[in-house]
Amino acid sequence: MSCYEVCLLLGAAGVGKTLLLKRLLKLSLRGTVEVDSPPHTLTTVGTNLTDVMLRRKKLTVRELGGCMGPIWSSYFNDCSSVIFVVDSSNVAQVSASCIQLLSVLSAGPLQNASVLIIFNKRDMPCTISLPEIRSLFRLDDVAACAPQPIVTLEASARSGMGLREVLAWMESIAVK
Repeated sequence: MSCYEVCLLLGAAGVGKTLLLKRLLKLSLRGTVEVDSPPHTLTTVGTNLTDVMLRRKKLTVRELGGCMGPIWSSYFNDCSSVIFVVDSSNVAQVSASCIQLLSVLSAGPLQNASVLIIFNKRDMPCTISLPEIRSLFRLDDVAACAPQPIVTLEASARSGMGLREVLAWMESIAVK
């Protein structure tokens, strides 16, 4: 068992995990997010480890690149929480992401992990409505079958919308 809390940041390639993590880090350090120009990001082809300083403790966030999906499970041990990011402007990806999430939720080492599903890119002009996402994602069925507590939030890593709520969730699970 590790002596620090690890939160996995998962999702398909291109959903905005890296930008989300950079914005959360700035928000935790400065209390604000500059929304005028998002920081430059590159596709994660591997893993990024970032320590997010919360009020009560440090939470280590391990972002795994979307292309690493087949080996995500090798990172599940000693993980206390999962943030799963979905691109809410990509209809095809929403359904595929549901399948990925189901495999994450059914993994033995994650049975007691807290889970946050972030429907990202809510600022895009062609986003799917929340009822449509819930239906495509079969969110009610997923939540009913999962042993983990699941929280869902809408966000935009680009505009900063919803990031304070994400940070509040991280704070709440780090206290446990």
